[in-house]
Amino acid sequence: MRIGFIGAGRMGRPMVGRLVEAGHDVRVLGRSDEKRSAIAELGAVAVTDIREVGPTAEIVVLCVFNDEQVREICLNTDLLTTMAPCSALVVHTTGSPGTVETIAASGEIEVVDAPVSGGPHQAATGELTLFVGGTDEAVKQVRPVLSCYGDPVLHVGPLGVGQKVKLVNNALFAAQIGLLSGAVDVAMRLGVSESTLLAALHHGSAASTVLDLVARGGSVASFVELAGEFVGKDLAVVRDVVAEVDTGLGVLEDVIDAAGL
Repeated sequence: MRIGFIGAGRMGRPMVGRLVEAGHDVRVLGRSDEKRSAIAELGAVAVTDIREVGPTAEIVVLCVFNDEQVREICLNTDLLTTMAPCSALVVHTTGSPGTVETIAASGEIEVVDAPVSGGPHQAATGELTLFVGGTDEAVKQVRPVLSCYGDPVLHVGPLGVGQKVKLVNNALFAAQIGLLSGAVDVAMRLGVSESTLLAALHHGSAASTVLDLVARGGSVASFVELAGEFVGKDLAVVRDVVAEVDTGLGVLEDVIDAAGL
């Protein structure tokens, strides 16, 4: 399959590698000599102009950092106008459901939102969780691509629902960090060190993905310092999205505050 790819950074690079390994013909936008060299090492074709990404592609994959970049690329460049009418755009970036809806309304292509849960290691091993929103036909069209680096690939509803599920997931993730921070505080007041607590809880009924990640980093504070920017940008989006429907994050907001996010 002919694939265009924009955003071959920390997360996107292992995705490109998986696509190439699966035998797909991948053209990747590279803005610098260094990035184009890294793309070539993966076995993909590096292009310098965004107008070279879409014309021959059956599917274009977008994996940039934030919602603003998605809007800039899709609404203020020639990407959509140079894509074939029967092609599909996959947006992996976590952002507002309204963004993918606006993109879909602006062109003649299929649009699928597929925000990811997991990191570069999961992308490299093909074990990212993908929350996918789109029509049955569009998801069927892009599933062979998504399955190269995603397992499970969860079709959760129509366009935009993938973003909604991911945003709620990340709000709950942040709240769990806050709860763990509170638990560490209680333990330390009882004379139990944070390192002892984190090591012990891994074997108890309070074990969780968040606990494992925090324990690997050594402390709640060090994990927040490492991941706070990524979690914080998604929290800003989900707060805006729930405000649009005159609601809030409820009890999640209270414990998120404890994490300092």
